[in-house]
Parts: sequence; C-alpha cells; structure tokens
Amino acid sequence: MNGISNNKDVPHIGGQRAPYVHLQLRAYKAGSRFDKPMQDAVRFLSDDALVNVAAYYASLDVPLPATPGAAKSAKPDALSAGKAAATGCAGCHGEGGVSKMPGMPSLVGLDQKYLVDAMKAYKTGARKHDLMKSLMAGLSDADFNNIALYYALQKPVRAQTPLAGDQTAGKAAAAACAACHGDTGVSAGAPNPSLAGQDAQYLAVALQAYKDGSRNDATMKAPAAPLDERTMKNLAAFYAAQQPQAPKVQKPLTTAEWAGRCDRCHGLNGNSTDPKIPAIASQRADYLQKVLQGYRGGARKHPAMAAMSQMLTESDIESLAAHYAQQRARAVVYVPLPAR
Repeated sequence: MNGISNNKDVPHIGGQRAPYVHLQLRAYKAGSRFDKPMQDAVRFLSDDALVNVAAYYASLDVPLPATPGAAKSAKPDALSAGKAAATGCAGCHGEGGVSKMPGMPSLVGLDQKYLVDAMKAYKTGARKHDLMKSLMAGLSDADFNNIALYYALQKPVRAQTPLAGDQTAGKAAAAACAACHGDTGVSAGAPNPSLAGQDAQYLAVALQAYKDGSRNDATMKAPAAPLDERTMKNLAAFYAAQQPQAPKVQKPLTTAEWAGRCDRCHGLNGNSTDPKIPAIASQRADYLQKVLQGYRGGARKHPAMAAMSQMLTESDIESLAAHYAQQRARAVVYVPLPAR
C-alpha cells in the first residue's frame, strides 16, 4: 500500500510518475504489455480507476536509498578491477606490464584473448610454471578477463631489457614467422601472440622450450626444431627491437559513464522529469537487473532501450542497478497549463 515492494523482481511504485504508471496500467489491460498477474489485476478496472491508482501512488513519499532490494554497493568497473588484480604482477612483469627484468615477459601489446588463455593454461597446468600456477589458482574467469583488459589498454612500450643478438640476421630468420606473428611481430590476434617489443631473453628461452618439448605446442615445435641457439637469440633480438602496437580492444565505459547516458532520458540520478519516462532512482536493484536483461534479450520491446542494453555486459547491468538503487528519489509535480 505504500508503493514500496518487498517482493523480489517487483518494482517500487511509490512516488513514480503518474502519467507513466497510468500508461503502463492501460498497456497491461490492453494486453500490449504481457504479465498475467498484472493483467488479471487491471482487467475489470475502468480508465478512471486506473487514473486514480496512478495518482495515488504518485502522491506517496518516494522510497529512499537502501530500501528492500537495493544492492549493497556498485562493483568496480572492469578496468579498475583489472588494475587492482594486476597489482601483484608488477613485481615481475613491470609497472603497466612493461618488463624490466631479463627473462620476464612484458604483458603489453598482447591480444586480450591470448593473455586470458595463457593465464588459464597456467592455472590448469597446461603451461608448466609452479609460481604462476599458484598465483592463478585463486583467480576467476572474470579476474582473467579484467587483467587482460587492463594490460591490453596500457601504452605499448618495448621491454626495458638488454638485446643480445644480431637483429639483421634475426630479421632474415623471422620471415618464416610472419604468417602467424606478423612481419614485425605484431600479430593479427589470438591465438598467436604479438612478439614486437617482447623481452629478448624470454623469447629465446620460449623458443628453446618449444624445441625440446617442455612447452607443448604442435604448431611451434616444428618451426623451432631446426633452430640453433644463435638463431634463437638473433630472432629474439629482432622482435625485441620492434615497436609493439596496442591490440584492437575498446575501453569499456565505467558505471558513471553508463549512468550519464541513462540520465539523458531518466533524469539526473534517475529522477525523470518526463511524465512518460519512469523514474529509476531508489528502485529495487533486482528489478532493474531483470528489466535490463529483458530489454537485452528481447523479452521487453523498446527500440532505444534494446539498443542501449545490447552493449551492456552482465557486470554493467549489475553495477547500473546498484547505482540507481542507491540514488535518492525525488518527487516531481506536474502543473497543467490552461489552453490559450
């Protein structure tokens, strides 16, 4: 009766915009918006009754943040989460993923999917490295994706480590590698890593590992088999001297940036001033998640909302719902002007 729902996935309607509530009630009655409990509730109500119901709920005090269903807090965005998770990597792989330690690979300039696959391989033991396995053990798939995103968006810089080898000879030997790794070591993407700017010692050791089988990869074993130690060092020196390039990955929007887009229609902090657009400030988080998932999946039909929600990840939806659930709802009074 106070318009504040205690039921999961059922929205608060206290303080909601009266014209919006009225339009939705009419849509349920006409069957253009399908929800059987709602349709049954309004089936025998006249339009005057629907107007009165909408006016009643709009007149109530608006719910405050942290009402039932409000999320505790918004999650950090993927990039911030990736940066935080990558803190422990800097000691070996350098700040921002640029190695300063010979034998330790740089992580910048690598395709996001390649880096995720590499981390998972350490976790499962498909790649043999005891320290890396222990570090990866406690990370989730979301952590892998966030870490890879963070490094993919860092400025690509060559490893700050020595070059040992003949770069000219290495360039000639690298002709056979170009089909997979690019002419200058910049790969077109996963599953082949970019080699440009990588630490030379790490590259030489990796080639030796492919040759002796301690790294198990059928596609690399054959090309590495005829290489001697000098050729491996020359190849490594050539690739290490090349300029790495940023992989093709788009920086995701933060929750604040997404909310800025939502506020264009739903009003500042979700307090709509348009009578036909719902206020979403202090709404139940579980309901907001359900609604956004419905638009994204096509269960709810609205061209603008469908287009917007298609770009949202599940994490984006959860964070947006938490954001708006914590905003203070504010009432709006509509004053009809007499016709001239």
